[in-house]
Amino acid sequence: MMQDRPVGELLREWRHRRGLTQLDLAIQAEVSARHVSFVETGRTIPSSAMVLRLAEHLGVPLRERNRLLVAAGHAPVVRERPLDDPQLASAREVLEQILRGHQPYPALVVDRRWNLLLANTAIDVFLEDVDASLLRPPVNMMRLGLHPGGFASRLCNLGQVRAYLLPRLARQVAHTGDAELSALYEELLSYGPEGDPAPPDPADIALPIRIRHRGAELCFINTVTTFGAAFDVTLEEIAVEAYFPADDDTTRFFRTGAGRPSG
Repeated sequence: MMQDRPVGELLREWRHRRGLTQLDLAIQAEVSARHVSFVETGRTIPSSAMVLRLAEHLGVPLRERNRLLVAAGHAPVVRERPLDDPQLASAREVLEQILRGHQPYPALVVDRRWNLLLANTAIDVFLEDVDASLLRPPVNMMRLGLHPGGFASRLCNLGQVRAYLLPRLARQVAHTGDAELSALYEELLSYGPEGDPAPPDPADIALPIRIRHRGAELCFINTVTTFGAAFDVTLEEIAVEAYFPADDDTTRFFRTGAGRPSG
């Protein structure tokens, strides 16, 4: 497991992932290249301050910074609590307010692995008629969107959605080194045609999602909001996905109440 490996080996892996030489990292962190070399080879055990300093310049996610600290023999310093922890009540209330405020359009909160944490009632657009096995917790929104038993069968532009989402997930795997995300990426690749999906048009700033729902063809664009100032592992990793109507027909569908959950 990652936390059982020496801290120097882990730091070297993160440096390679970021495409930096030892000298590059030394210059950015304002330490000597020799010191970086000694840390990576295990000749020097870095202090907790040095671990965090190098991790900051390597852009290591908060969760992985804790693992680096433990590998160096130090205590974790970044808090990690579930979203239903009483101490995160105010953060959860803000998230729920965002979801309510986006009604009547769909909005949801996911964790770092795209597992559903919270949603408003309009999410019925994506959950209706999907395979029950995909709705067993944790509900993974990436899987739900691209699995043949999910809402992929109702997507009018499935190829375009795949071409947008899979490279995004691949970048996330490269950035985080998360083995479970890597396995999810390989799984999702298997649901489509052979080979990697074609890259999206660089000029596209948003992915249109065209989906059939209750006899209508709806079109959305979505935004993803993260909280970059978070100092808690859970809060750093969550994202809010908000879906906006991309045409007048979709706007009317929801404004007239046709999009209200059937249940």
